[in-house]
Amino acid sequence: MTADLSTTAGSLVAQAPAATAPGTGGTAGSLLAADVPSVVQSIDWLAIAPPTLTALAALVVLVADLFLPAHRKRLLGYATLTALAAALAFLIPLRSGDRSTFCVTTGAQACSYTADHFTVVIQALVLGGAFLTVLLSLDDTRKLPAGEYWFLLLASASGAALLPASRDLATLVVALEVASLPAFALVGIKRGDQGSSEAALKFFLSSVVATAVMLLGVSFVYATTGTLHLTEIAARLDDVAPVLDTLAKTGVALTLVGFAFKTAAVPFHFWVPDTYVGAPLPIAAYLSVVGKAVGFSGLILVTVIAFPSYADVWGPALAVLAALTMTVGNVAALRQNAARARSAVRLLAWSSVAQAGYLLVPIAAAAYSSDEQIGSTVAYALMYAVVNLGAFAVAALVARTHPGNRLSDYRGLYATRPLAALALGFFLLCLAGLPPGIIGLFAKVTVFSAAVDAGLGWLAVVMAVNVVIALYYYLQWTAILFRAPDGAPETAGPDTGSPASAAPRRFRVPTPLTTAIVLTSAAGILLSGVPQTVLRFAAVSLF
Repeated sequence: MTADLSTTAGSLVAQAPAATAPGTGGTAGSLLAADVPSVVQSIDWLAIAPPTLTALAALVVLVADLFLPAHRKRLLGYATLTALAAALAFLIPLRSGDRSTFCVTTGAQACSYTADHFTVVIQALVLGGAFLTVLLSLDDTRKLPAGEYWFLLLASASGAALLPASRDLATLVVALEVASLPAFALVGIKRGDQGSSEAALKFFLSSVVATAVMLLGVSFVYATTGTLHLTEIAARLDDVAPVLDTLAKTGVALTLVGFAFKTAAVPFHFWVPDTYVGAPLPIAAYLSVVGKAVGFSGLILVTVIAFPSYADVWGPALAVLAALTMTVGNVAALRQNAARARSAVRLLAWSSVAQAGYLLVPIAAAAYSSDEQIGSTVAYALMYAVVNLGAFAVAALVARTHPGNRLSDYRGLYATRPLAALALGFFLLCLAGLPPGIIGLFAKVTVFSAAVDAGLGWLAVVMAVNVVIALYYYLQWTAILFRAPDGAPETAGPDTGSPASAAPRRFRVPTPLTTAIVLTSAAGILLSGVPQTVLRFAAVSLF
């Protein structure tokens, strides 16, 4: 067998120069050394460490679950926390942002994985969001299958961390599905809960349709260009034959659909309210931040890197989507009934739709100016991730005594949990863009400036109107926190299963939940005190 392998290898080496450089002189050895690049991949393991470590940890947790007794399952949660912390630590040596791997070894230089500044920032957001989700979940998984829960969360986080580094359409699609498929199961993981199962089914079916449309667009783009690498697509779309122009434009438009669904852009937003309400609260928080990061990073990559030649197609489309998304989200949030069960989570869901509209503005602006506008989306996303996860953390705290999680349940929270009330008030003011939430104000100004600089004055006006609309429901919720508690007894919600008591009940807050609130509060205060920490991304090119 060894002789056969040597003979085969020798024949391949002898044939390689002829296939690569026919008609050239010299010996096979000299041609191989001088003209034929090596076909052996050299993998940069440090560059791919964050998503790889997360994926390996998911497999370890799944296997360990088979051997751990029921009373030791909690260790799986701490193992998940440790793995995500380690993955975040591996981002430190990648700060220079100049590493690529899985590159083609023949022809033009094109890589499938690039750890640039954009990748590192989004991976930090994704892994940090997953880390905080674990903190919110540690004391809520007693009624859930722990091994499956942590495995699915880590698997989804690994796909989400892979996506911003992807530089070809095949890897993008795979990363998107790896991030999404476990999320479907996480939404419906509450066994015996009809609302959870319905939310998961709705999320799954709508996502499958969006993915199918996106794959059709990817196939059109490949048929037009003959390549899947984003940089190569951009070069070849510059000179498309007139007969293929319509096919290329259709492919560009359809490819954006899948990512627009993940960002919850209107009209692809209809899954959001029911999914957030039906999912476990930590998973709703995860989808609102990490799920959005997946969609926006994919949208940025395909528009700015792959399709700059067709900015006249996706630029106006994204501008209209931004206007519709922020308007529909804010108007729906404005109409929430404070006495309705799960109204607090539903308001946060519609608020996340509105925030997606703001995040779309700089991407649309990049079609009219430069890709430096993308930094405004990244800066806003970092602010939003911190304060939105903090708001969900306080909602998880309130849900321990008020399972209905109505907005009216937050009345008088300051009297019973003053620090939690102050934290939630701060988070809501950040989302509204009001002091002392300075980072929220500066982030909105940055996005507003991106629209004005790109000549999208009408979009800036729409955004200003929506900011005013959002002020009403954010301030209304903030005011509820500091009102005197209502002495009248409440009636039970239709799906809470037990009556809600107006009398406040004191309990010991779990340490992981307290840690999540403290971390998000500290990060929000730090960003408000030193806003340039994230706003500097709005002034530089991340690619």
